[in-house]
Amino acid sequence: MAGRIEDYALIGDMQTAALVCRDGTVDWLCLPRFDSHAIFAGLLGTEEHGFWRLGPAHAADARPPAADRRSYRGDSLVLESEWDTPRGTVRVTDFMPPRDGAPQVIRIVEGVSGRVPMRSELRMRFSYGRVVPWVHKHDGRTVAVAGPDSVWFDTEAETYGKDLTTYADFTVTPGDRITFTISWQPSHKEAPPLPEPEQSLEATEEFWREWVEHCTYHGPYREAVIRSLITLKALTYAPTGGIVAAPTTSLPEEIGGVRNWDYRYTWLRDAAITLSSLLRTGYREEARAWREWLLRAVAGDPENLQIMYGIAGERELGEAELDWLPGYENSAPVRVGNGAAHQLQLDVYGEVTEALHLAHMTGLARNDYASLLQLKLIRYLEDHWQDPDEGIWEVRGPRRHFVHSKVMAWVAVDRTIKLIESGDADGPLERWKQLRDDIHRDVCEKGYDKERNTFTQSYG
Repeated sequence: MAGRIEDYALIGDMQTAALVCRDGTVDWLCLPRFDSHAIFAGLLGTEEHGFWRLGPAHAADARPPAADRRSYRGDSLVLESEWDTPRGTVRVTDFMPPRDGAPQVIRIVEGVSGRVPMRSELRMRFSYGRVVPWVHKHDGRTVAVAGPDSVWFDTEAETYGKDLTTYADFTVTPGDRITFTISWQPSHKEAPPLPEPEQSLEATEEFWREWVEHCTYHGPYREAVIRSLITLKALTYAPTGGIVAAPTTSLPEEIGGVRNWDYRYTWLRDAAITLSSLLRTGYREEARAWREWLLRAVAGDPENLQIMYGIAGERELGEAELDWLPGYENSAPVRVGNGAAHQLQLDVYGEVTEALHLAHMTGLARNDYASLLQLKLIRYLEDHWQDPDEGIWEVRGPRRHFVHSKVMAWVAVDRTIKLIESGDADGPLERWKQLRDDIHRDVCEKGYDKERNTFTQSYG
C-alpha cells in the first residue's frame, strides 16, 4: 500500500523525478521523461504496480519501518534517510545525477553502527504497472526489457529472483557502502555504461551547490526559499526549458474524489509564476530558456494560445483513463493526458505577458520575436476579452465571464502599453490605452457586488 502523500520526498535530474517514501520505497518514477510511462506506479495502486524498497529487513507480515530521520544533504536534491534499529543504525542516500547519458536512480547504503540486516526489493512494472518486463542477466548485469524500454540494475550485492521481483539480502557494518543503481536505455540500444555511484554523488552535490550560489535572495527564511527554488529547478525539463506543474498524475483533490488530473505538463500560468520567482532570485538563465520554449510552443499561432503544452511544446495531450489502476487510496479514475489543454482561459494571456514584462524589466536580453508575440496576443484580446471562458478553475461546464480572466486581460494590455512606452515595440498606443480603460470599467460595473463590498467570481 502506498504511503501518505506528505511522506514522499522528491529526487530528480531535471528531466524526470522519483518519489521516495519514509520507509525507503520508491513508489513513483517515469522514465525517461516526466510524462513518460511509469515503471513504478505503486503510488496509484498496489505493490503489484511496481516499487523499489530499500531499508532494514523486516518480517513479511509487518509494515516496513519508517526512517527515524530524513533530510536533504545541504542545499541539494540528495536525500538521506537514517534508521535506528535494535541492531544498529543505517543510512540510505538517494539521488538522481543531472543527466549526462542514461537517466539513473542511485541508492547508497551506509553502515553507521552495529550490524544491520538490509533488504532491497525491486519490482519493475512498465506502462504504469500493466506490463511485466522480461528480466534476465546480461554480462553479469540484470536487465528488464519490455517493448521500447530497458532498465538496467547494477549492484555489488548478491541478488535473486522470486515472485517476479528482484531481491538482495545483505548486512552492513560501520564503514560499509553498498550501491544500487537503475539506468534506463532504449531497448534497441546497447547496455548503458556501468554506473559510478560515488563519482556521481560528488558531481550531483557540486551541481546543486554551484546552482544555489547564484541565488541573490538574502531576506527572511532564506533556507526555506532556497529549498523551494531547488524544487522549482527540479521541475524544469532541462532540454527545452519547459516547467511541469507537478511530476505526478491523478493525486486526488480529495480522497475518493474524481478530480484527479495529470499535471506533468507545462501550464503557461504556473510556469509564468515560477519564472517570476526565479527571476526575482537571480536565475535569468531559466527565464531565458522558458522564453525560448514559449516562442517555440506558440510557433506562429498565438491566436490559438493553449493554456498548457507538453514539456517539449507538444499541443496534443489526449486524455485517457487507466482502468487497471485503483488510484491513490482508491481515488479513481487514474488519468494520463489532460483534456483541459484546449480550454479557453483568457487569463493566460495576462500571465504570459506579465512574465515577458518581468523578464524585460530584470535585464534579460531583448528578443524581437518575444515582443512581436506580445503584440499579437493583445490584438487577439482586443476581439476576445469580452468572451466567456473556462477560467483559472478550468470548469468543465458552460463558460462564464470570470472576473479573474478579465483582470488578467487588463494586465496583458497594461504591460504591453509599458513595452511600447519604453520604446521597445510599436503599436496603437492610444487605442490600447482606451482598451485598458474599457476593461477596467467593465470589471467594476459587472464584477463587483456593492452590497457585499467584494469582487465576484464571475459576472452576475
